Amino acid sequence: MRSYQDLFRTPEFTPLFLAAAAQTVAQTVSGLALGTLVFRSTGSPLLSAVSMFGPSLAQVLGATFFLSGADRLPPRRTLACVSLAFAAGTALLALPALPVWALFAVVLAQGLVASLGGGVRWGLLNEILSHGGGDGYLLGRSVFNMMSGLMQITGFAAGGLLLAALSPHTCLLLAAALYATAAAAARLGLTPRPPRATGRPSVSTTWRTNALLFSDRPRRLTYLGLWLPNGLVVGCESLYVSYAPAAAGTLFACGALGMLAGDVTVGRLLPPAVRRHMATPLLLLLAAPYLLFALHPPVWLAACLVTAASAGFGASLVQQERLMTLTPPDLSGHALGLHSAGMLTMQGAAAALAGTIAQLTTPAWSMTTMATISTAVTLTLAAAGRRTPSRTTEPAQRARGDHGSDLEPDTAV
Repeated sequence: MRSYQDLFRTPEFTPLFLAAAAQTVAQTVSGLALGTLVFRSTGSPLLSAVSMFGPSLAQVLGATFFLSGADRLPPRRTLACVSLAFAAGTALLALPALPVWALFAVVLAQGLVASLGGGVRWGLLNEILSHGGGDGYLLGRSVFNMMSGLMQITGFAAGGLLLAALSPHTCLLLAAALYATAAAAARLGLTPRPPRATGRPSVSTTWRTNALLFSDRPRRLTYLGLWLPNGLVVGCESLYVSYAPAAAGTLFACGALGMLAGDVTVGRLLPPAVRRHMATPLLLLLAAPYLLFALHPPVWLAACLVTAASAGFGASLVQQERLMTLTPPDLSGHALGLHSAGMLTMQGAAAALAGTIAQLTTPAWSMTTMATISTAVTLTLAAAGRRTPSRTTEPAQRARGDHGSDLEPDTAV
């Protein structure tokens, strides 16, 4: 098994890591500032939730039209341009006179850009770490997830302090500067690489590859397990601002801490023989603590529940490892981009649904409802995975439509 030190000695891993870290902090600070700005302006839990997670809703459009570029565009240039686009959009959001409808238009455009960036980044990570074999991608993605947790803790804590001292508009400008820093790190730290796949990006190529990736039953169940339970629980997270306006930053930071603990456990501590069976238990852990929000717990208890629940996000590492075993290298960026886009789309849709339920009831009851649905979906997908017979063909053959018997069903979810 590789060590964390081995990863940072791998060429290009460190600059990719630093660029992603700067972008994560920028997303965290800008999301909290934007959600607070909208809630102060409108008093609406729905609009506040959608403003924070709205870019995710646009991911489905990006995955439908642009995702073939994930393997067909030069990674360094694309990642730098994506970060610069976010810097410009976030600076635009900081304009004091920007009406709400224009704000959401910018958020939609950012989501379209993000759908391409995720596929490029994770495809490049898989390419960088694939030469050493073994569990390189899983360990690398675990490090990125841990970094994301730490940067979210930092970002939400700093964002809460900044919002107490500065206006949301100023916080958005600071986030724009962080996006520009991420662009510089990608441009100066990465080396030029050719695209992983030949041909020009196109809508038709995106459609064909999406259909190919989703046509295989084991891979389809893996995608659904990555998208649905996770997204529904993020709907709970989207209500932190309306549940506890004065302590939303604390709840987000506790969620990031729990996610960090889950990623360390799954990525580094669990042996492979145990890890491959942990997806369903972790997804159930992800939802179960939110069932107690029906009791409207005080902030200190809510923070403990959020921390425990967020450890369940470690399930995505197990599922992504499985996805890579089912996908050939020349489609890895597209496959990971489809995972990222579908997951974020579901998160945005769940935020809208959770916000709607909260408008009609309360944020606490909405969280409980979303957690109940997530639990039901996890159990349904686990049952479907058990009914999938075993498959013995190679991943590259499966991705190209050569069907044999199905792979181990117990990790389909």
